[in-house]
Amino acid sequence: MIRRRPFEELYIRYNRREFVHPDPLEFLYHYEDGRDREIVGFVASSLAYGRVPQILRSVSSVLQRMRPSPSVFLKQGSRASFLETFTGFKHRFTTADELASLLFSIRNVMERHGSLYACFTDGMNDEDTVLPALSAFVRELAVEDGGKPNSLVPSPVKGSACKRLNLFLRWMVRKDDVDPGGWDAVPMAKLIVPLDTHMRRICLGLKLTERKQADMNTALGITAAFRTISPDDPVKYDFALSRLGIRNDADADEFVRAYFETFDLGE
Repeated sequence: MIRRRPFEELYIRYNRREFVHPDPLEFLYHYEDGRDREIVGFVASSLAYGRVPQILRSVSSVLQRMRPSPSVFLKQGSRASFLETFTGFKHRFTTADELASLLFSIRNVMERHGSLYACFTDGMNDEDTVLPALSAFVRELAVEDGGKPNSLVPSPVKGSACKRLNLFLRWMVRKDDVDPGGWDAVPMAKLIVPLDTHMRRICLGLKLTERKQADMNTALGITAAFRTISPDDPVKYDFALSRLGIRNDADADEFVRAYFETFDLGE
């Protein structure tokens, strides 16, 4: 049985705008237009791997070149113009060519569907999670590359936990002091926990999973566990839990110890 109280206390403590920095989520706050925000969110989440300072520099570099606004920049551009704009760009393993290809795919998805939001909701069905819609969304983004997913957009069909895609969805669907929301037609209850090795390690310590792989099956299992204490919002505690790995005043091992030693069963 999962104990709700320690997660609620962690949420109350850390789920605040003042604790967002440093996090690529902060870039979304600068864009009020939903069309711009979803582009910014997708770019920021796609580049959210590696060291946080480098992530922030890379995302900032991309956004500074998308003038006069991300949506106008994409609408008026082409694969060739995107490649020219981002010549010399490099984020760890991501090249200018891969970034240009991703932006061109986003542009064409928006041209076909009107927005990334509309494209995603077209794939929604009655399943318990967003997994079917996520799979359809990735297929749409891969159309321009002959069905082969861009290196920045992993495929859930192949078992990837799709941490960055699920992070993007958390930003776009949830709405509270941290997540800006806007994709109101996508139920929060269907979101999947953005799982990486850090989150898997915490959840393993909390006995929310016994699986050693940070893959989609593990992500779904952890999400199901959180759904027992937060059925309408199973990724509610994701941001607060992620602070345990980056803040000096937070400690993941201490949280796990306190979870078992301090709180009464069922709370």
